[in-house]
Amino acid sequence: MSRRIFDLTKLDTKWATRWKKQGCLLNPRRKVAPTKGKIYSTAMFPYPSGILHMGHLRVYTIADVLARFYRMQGYNVINPMGWDAFGLPAENAAVDRNVSPENWTKLNISKMKVQMEAMLADFDWDREVTTCDPAYYKWTQKLFLLMYEHGYAYRKKAEINWDPVDQTVLANEQVDSEGRSWRSGAVVEKRLLEQWFLGITKFAKELNADLDTLDQWPAKVKAMQRNWIGESTGAEIRFQVGEETTYVYTTRAETIFSLQYLALAADHPIATKIKQTAPELAEKYDTGVKLPLEATNLVTGEKVPVFVAPYVISGYGHGAVMGCPAHDARDYEFWKSMGETSIRSTVEPEDGSLDANEPYFGASGVMNADSQFLAGLSATTARKKIIEHLESHQLGRKRTTYRLRDWLISRQRFWGAPIPIVHCDRCGTVPVPDDQLPVLLPKVDKLLGRGGSPLAQIPEFVNVECPSCGGAARRDTDTMDTFMDSSWYMFRYLDPHNEQQLMDPKVVSPLLSVDQYLGGVEHAILHLLYVRFVSKFLNKIGYWDGSAVNGEPIKKLVSQGMVHGRTFSEPETGRFLKPDEYEIMPDGRAVIKESGKTATVSFEKMSKSKHNGADPSDCIARHGADATRAHVLFQAPIEDVLNWDEDKIVGIERWLAKVLTIADGLRERLKESVQPKPTDLYTRSEISIHNECQQLLHSITDSLSKSLSLNTVISDYMKFTNRIYSELNNKDVSTAVLYDSYLDLLKALSPVTPSVSEEANEMLHPWPVESILTADWPEIRPFIAATVPYTVMVNGRMRFVYHGPENLIEDREGCISQILATPEGQKWIGTKNVKKVILKPKTVVFIVDK
Repeated sequence: MSRRIFDLTKLDTKWATRWKKQGCLLNPRRKVAPTKGKIYSTAMFPYPSGILHMGHLRVYTIADVLARFYRMQGYNVINPMGWDAFGLPAENAAVDRNVSPENWTKLNISKMKVQMEAMLADFDWDREVTTCDPAYYKWTQKLFLLMYEHGYAYRKKAEINWDPVDQTVLANEQVDSEGRSWRSGAVVEKRLLEQWFLGITKFAKELNADLDTLDQWPAKVKAMQRNWIGESTGAEIRFQVGEETTYVYTTRAETIFSLQYLALAADHPIATKIKQTAPELAEKYDTGVKLPLEATNLVTGEKVPVFVAPYVISGYGHGAVMGCPAHDARDYEFWKSMGETSIRSTVEPEDGSLDANEPYFGASGVMNADSQFLAGLSATTARKKIIEHLESHQLGRKRTTYRLRDWLISRQRFWGAPIPIVHCDRCGTVPVPDDQLPVLLPKVDKLLGRGGSPLAQIPEFVNVECPSCGGAARRDTDTMDTFMDSSWYMFRYLDPHNEQQLMDPKVVSPLLSVDQYLGGVEHAILHLLYVRFVSKFLNKIGYWDGSAVNGEPIKKLVSQGMVHGRTFSEPETGRFLKPDEYEIMPDGRAVIKESGKTATVSFEKMSKSKHNGADPSDCIARHGADATRAHVLFQAPIEDVLNWDEDKIVGIERWLAKVLTIADGLRERLKESVQPKPTDLYTRSEISIHNECQQLLHSITDSLSKSLSLNTVISDYMKFTNRIYSELNNKDVSTAVLYDSYLDLLKALSPVTPSVSEEANEMLHPWPVESILTADWPEIRPFIAATVPYTVMVNGRMRFVYHGPENLIEDREGCISQILATPEGQKWIGTKNVKKVILKPKTVVFIVDK
């Protein structure tokens, strides 16, 4: 059979145009009302940077395929899309380009929508939200006020993280392990400022404990959150420092007899007092300094020196640390930095392998003679006993603490939701009344720079009447952290046009939680932790009924791997090469033009600096949306890193061409009348193709609904296609059987390759034809047992052929009754008296009365 050449790049345009003419937003959808429950499946919404990158292509293809699949199965599918549109990148870009951030953002959204249309992403655009739209951030401001009303939003002066490049405050979660800003990469500075915080720590216990209920979240993500929340159980111990009492939290209370000093944070109340009277000491707080005080260990009565130490965090415990250099690595290093060398050990390894003068940092061990009444006990037992001692003598108590700090949301930038608070000299802090929401950002043609708080420089925004007394007052000039915008958008998706309230609990509650949430693992702490916090808060105050799920908003989390690009670099220096600096040779090597040396080739995270990016739009233009979608799914399992290699897409193109070739060939056979064929009349070839297609369909359905092994889905599609193609010229396979199997293939293909499926469907049927995209998911039919032909002879004459199982004649009674029950058996034997039946391989002989 000759094969036509199909141009896959033209199918997208052809069908997108036709779908729109048919009155569809993008793709036709199943017309039958949903017969099953809801599936809320959505992907993390993008920041409108102006271009979709390969990571977007991957996650939104996955989201689109799954939504189409669930719709075909009869679910009420919620698959919305929106825009995380506030934030520093837009503001910085606006400053650099001398334009308005609003105009820059809206232009980018329009560009990215075109790209989403090009990749055939079929989202629920009627649910679209844009976080910089006043209709949205009005309710972000209301969410803030609800937190303020219920005691979860408060303002305090605190030591904060300051990004010197972006000129704004950062939450702890936005500073990496090296002390750098999550966006600018600048080394973060510490400053003392009055800022707004949200009381996420009030939910610390639930946020940690309820991770155990999220059995459909990746273990890695839960571990990251658990580590960040940092629940620990220990003891709170009282110390006397000069004339004052302070407390220390420790998980190693049994080391109390090793105490050699007390360390305070720089902003501990005691350190702050000394700073006022001895500023020369305060100058050394950043590196560590001994204070003119002594602390009393109330368990032993011993006095020990007091230091301000940079490793002590003010927000953890009580901003004080029990210094035991023998049993804590940080204590040991600080003790040495202060010129001290002696250590006092009270815990030893059980095998006694460590010298008494060496520190031992192990959590297990045995208490030595210097630990007084704990001597001889294991460290674990001693820990319990010393806490009992502290409680009975009112020197301390058992306590659970968390590393998690309250969420700092103040940002000294323009492009964000203004904090809806007014500051009045007479009334103090006054919430903006609901009827004055939203507090609108002022319209600006351009921003002057990145320094300071831009809103503070706009008098008409700042100066306002106090909502309480009517006197002169000032608006708060900070905007909210943009993670506030994205902490609740999946709620708003469900009630996006509600102008009266944040959301209607009667509308939202039946549709939450999110059944499937797709997005990168890089959001494991920042975004996902904040979403859980806000969800639990809204559940607590009755804005949705999440009691059945502990207020957890996301049932299943799917974290797709990153997309890496092929990267070329100099072998000696490691410098990344631009495309025009190397040439690909026929043998596949990349040769550096200037030196003639072979470049090092690797796959790295796509970035401009590595010159290894790939534009999804370019790939779609070269190969078509269907081939690009299938290729991105086929290259790697969802959770793995995808090493993008466009050269390999040729295999996908050949496969899709074969799908269309089958339609071409089958159309010729369909010119003849095609009658349905009963399965009991199937030939061995027909049974084989039926069973194999059902097996593949079962595998595809399972991969889409359970395992999400979308790369194997593409493999199964290919096997399905090859099997049908191989039988096109087989005269032993009827057109009806081929047609039924091929139609099932097209239906199963349509979530991944909608254009090719539509084209093939049109090739088979006269226009106008019902869109294949409106079809139900193909039914998985039962397997057919293999049959063999049995010649049935009656009184020595061959009368008909009966197709039955290979072991038919092993069951004598069953064999006779089955043959007699057929129309042919009734015709030739009917009610005649059967005198004898002889069973032979592939032959059954009846001897009857004449």
